[in-house]
Amino acid sequence: MSKKVFITGGTTGIGFELAKAYALEGNEVGVCGRDITKLPADYKKSYPTIKAYNVDVTNSEQLINAVNDFAPQGLDLIIANAGIGVGSKKRIPDFAAQRKVFDINVGGVINAFEAAYEKMMNKKSGHLVAIASVAGFVGLPGNGAYSGSKAAVIKLCESMQLDTRGTGLNVTCICPGFIDTPLTQKNDHPMPFLMPSHKGASLIKNAIDNKETLFIFPWQMKIVITLLDKLPRAFYRMIMSFKFANYSKE
Repeated sequence: MSKKVFITGGTTGIGFELAKAYALEGNEVGVCGRDITKLPADYKKSYPTIKAYNVDVTNSEQLINAVNDFAPQGLDLIIANAGIGVGSKKRIPDFAAQRKVFDINVGGVINAFEAAYEKMMNKKSGHLVAIASVAGFVGLPGNGAYSGSKAAVIKLCESMQLDTRGTGLNVTCICPGFIDTPLTQKNDHPMPFLMPSHKGASLIKNAIDNKETLFIFPWQMKIVITLLDKLPRAFYRMIMSFKFANYSKE
């Protein structure tokens, strides 16, 4: 039986890889992004069950209208994937950029969940998924807003898993390491265990299908992050200060 699936940030990278995977199974898939011209020119021919919407995820009204248009009778799955990262090597952070990161990475997830929540509650079934990051478990030099926003998403999902018990809804938080996408291609630092986007999407889809509550991957990064997260904070700061000795001096 086909499902109604909506993916924010679904025009490129992981989002579009997920959209293709669900469409190839015969599901109806809605994707949104700030610029749907980023989709392949022939996507309608190759994936006729994908419908695209121009949406700014920080605008809750736009997102709600898109979801209502796509799934007026009910939605089975929403994947809040839209996100940005703005790093800095300066000791004085770009606070305007930090606010933008939180608006999109956290506000966008809240808006996506809001757009789907009532529809799912009405039919007592549905799946809310947020794409966070392993960066949400530790603070990283020059990436306070990104790490902080992803930490917020992780805890938001954890709380919603408790709030939705017994309702028929499932909540999944996905925490990838480095995946080869337009977002990570802008990075100017090493990216250990970098994974192709199609492989990352396959692992994410499998975790969603299995209704996992928290999925951290790849396994190597899960081990690294778990160890770093368990370190005494003073020791962690010492390691990070040594590792990124020159990172914040510019």
